[in-house]
Formats: sequence, C-alpha cells, structure tokens
Amino acid sequence: MNRYVMIMVSILILVMLTGCLAEPNVYEQKPDEVEEIAGFWQGIWHGVTTPFAFIISLFSDKVGIYEIENNGNWYNFGFVIGLSIMFGGSSKSTCKKKKS
Repeated sequence: MNRYVMIMVSILILVMLTGCLAEPNVYEQKPDEVEEIAGFWQGIWHGVTTPFAFIISLFSDKVGIYEIENNGNWYNFGFVIGLSIMFGGSSKSTCKKKKS
C-alpha cells in the first residue's frame, strides 16, 4: 500500500511542476509589451525542468524549453546551473568506484 501512495504522490508532484514550465515564445510580441523578463532564478528553474518541458513540447506548442525574453547572461548562467543540477553535472564521471 505504501508503494502505491508514493507513486501517486510522485505523479501529483510531477503534474504540479509542469505548470511551472517556460511559456511558449511569441515572436509577434514587442519588447515594450513584455510583462516580466526572465532572470537568474527563472533560468535555474527552466534548466531543472528542461527534460519535462522537452517531452511535453513534443506534443504541445504551448510549452517552451528556453525563455527568449530574458535578461541575457544571468539567465543563461542560471539555465546552465539548472541543467547541471538536473543531470548531476560532472561529478558522476569523476567519482568512479575502484575495482577490488
């Protein structure tokens, strides 16, 4: 019974997180009409949610992977950090177990 509860909680959390993915990129929008420019913290969040956003973007045009309306290098830096958090960075390749 405990296993089923964990599976249901995991699915619920995953569905809730998909609501926080990057918005679709609208090319007709003028820079003066942008409501909020994505910054460093949103870059981290978009980097962490990239795998989920990619899968959903294959089936829907309403989800984007990368926010084009951003503040530049700080957003990019946060995006890369978010990707590193999600995929483990380079620590997996440097910490090899020794064979006995």
